[in-house]
Amino acid sequence: MTDSDGDPRDDAADAGGEDHGGEGDHADGDGTGGEPNREEFHEDPVGHTRATAGMTVSELVDGYGDAGIGAASVNEAGDVLADMLANDDCTVFLSLAGAMVPAGMRRVVADLIRDGYVDALVTTGANLTHDAIEAIGGKHHHGRTHDPEKSLREHDEGLRDEGVDRIYNVYLPQEHFAEFEGHLREEVFPALEADPDADGTDAVSIADLTRELGRANAEVNDRDDVPEGPGVAAAAYESDVPIYCPAVQDSVLGLQAWMYAQTADFTLDALADMTELTDLAFEADDAGCLLVGGGVPKNFTLQTMLVTPRAYDYAVQITMDPEATGGLSGATLEEARSWGKLEKDARNASVHGDATVMLPMLVAAARDRVE
Repeated sequence: MTDSDGDPRDDAADAGGEDHGGEGDHADGDGTGGEPNREEFHEDPVGHTRATAGMTVSELVDGYGDAGIGAASVNEAGDVLADMLANDDCTVFLSLAGAMVPAGMRRVVADLIRDGYVDALVTTGANLTHDAIEAIGGKHHHGRTHDPEKSLREHDEGLRDEGVDRIYNVYLPQEHFAEFEGHLREEVFPALEADPDADGTDAVSIADLTRELGRANAEVNDRDDVPEGPGVAAAAYESDVPIYCPAVQDSVLGLQAWMYAQTADFTLDALADMTELTDLAFEADDAGCLLVGGGVPKNFTLQTMLVTPRAYDYAVQITMDPEATGGLSGATLEEARSWGKLEKDARNASVHGDATVMLPMLVAAARDRVE
């Protein structure tokens, strides 16, 4: 029976029952009652990040090294990126997916290229389209995802009636696409059509197209005294950095190239870039990649190493996608190591978060350490 507090354990003790502690007790492997045998654990207490007035982004990212969870990942990524950018013998590939230009990341990327931190850019036709629109005088505008007085459908139907395209909370007037089409037809495509490759054909590589786009963006931007800078493609052109756009067809840029080809002796060679990109990887002493988002740019950047005797020595990834779906965008860099895309001893780090937040933070922190 139990005593007045209802705890039957007291009865067992009063009855002289033996101690049945055993493995559940806090004792080490030899049963001496000391600390448990800890092979995985080592003493490294979590600290607490400071956030004070006047501190730099680099100081904040450094402070994240004392913390855990996502903050620790940001700190590690900052370290890897800084080492990658500081290595003069490292060929750096930047993979850029998502709506980074419409979201306001254009200058971050262009500055990286102009300041010599990028040796090759792999991106989407969409980013190049929006980059060119700003280079020739167009602007993206702050918008909203919905109107609280309308249904989501009614909100976007209204934007369509107004001739405005929505990219989440960014608006772009449709007339800018007409201006972009004119830019391509007047400043870009004719120059490519008139300058066939050495083999005498009119087929041009996608890298040729992006290079010509950068030249035209820079010239029109300067000629028309556009307040906004000439942007990413112009920076790449002026810095002799190639831009690869393996899925250019999946964009307004690709669509306009196809339309132009219907009435002109003009075509793109989708495989021509492979040799140039592979040669760049072959000739690298060390290789590193900064992967912003996933999709085709990420895979195109990583797969290059499958046909070279080497792999990436550094890799930093920014993504919001989970790995459990088996999709490329969420695939870990450890998984890439299994394919031979990263060296076994490569330094790599992944950050899960919004690239519009994480990219400027990591770049600012890395550049502060390097410069």
